[in-house]
Amino acid sequence: MTTDWNGLLTDQLDWYWTHLLRPRLAGLTDAEYFWEPVEGCWNIRPAGTSPWPSAAGSGEWTIDYAFPEPAPPPVTTIGWRLGHLIVGVLGTRLAAHFGGPETDYGSFAYAGTAEEALHQLDTRYAEWTAGVRSLGQEGLEQPCGPSEGPFAEDRMARLVLHITREIVHHGAEIGTLRDLWAHRPLTG
Repeated sequence: MTTDWNGLLTDQLDWYWTHLLRPRLAGLTDAEYFWEPVEGCWNIRPAGTSPWPSAAGSGEWTIDYAFPEPAPPPVTTIGWRLGHLIVGVLGTRLAAHFGGPETDYGSFAYAGTAEEALHQLDTRYAEWTAGVRSLGQEGLEQPCGPSEGPFAEDRMARLVLHITREIVHHGAEIGTLRDLWAHRPLTG
């Protein structure tokens, strides 16, 4: 009996997406998207308004960052986490491995609303899963190639597992931020 590793890998992420992450994002408001639970958060901001030494983006909105990253790193908002998933986790890999458009933090047009960010996320997720499904067993066994830097010789299966781990990790952080938003002290 042959194990369908491609099916198992895509089904694992799809189950998480369908039953846990995407339902947790339902009803996300702009107020939650931009909410900073503590001072000094990294966020998505109107271009030219970042308090950080660096901000990236090509449109009306940019994402905060600093290099080198401060220690400890800043708390990030839901908007920032979604931007990271859309660009750094999915977008760059789609461009490198599945013919997606060139994507990087500096040239991306970040969403100014929760609805737009969720649309970007849904689009990238659908493109990623279609790309992974297209690999089949043979594609999963191929090296990632130079776009993955020091991991160039690792198999695509390892990259697929890494991306799943990243989506689960950041999705859980977003879920925690939504919980904190729902239970924040209301001041009047």
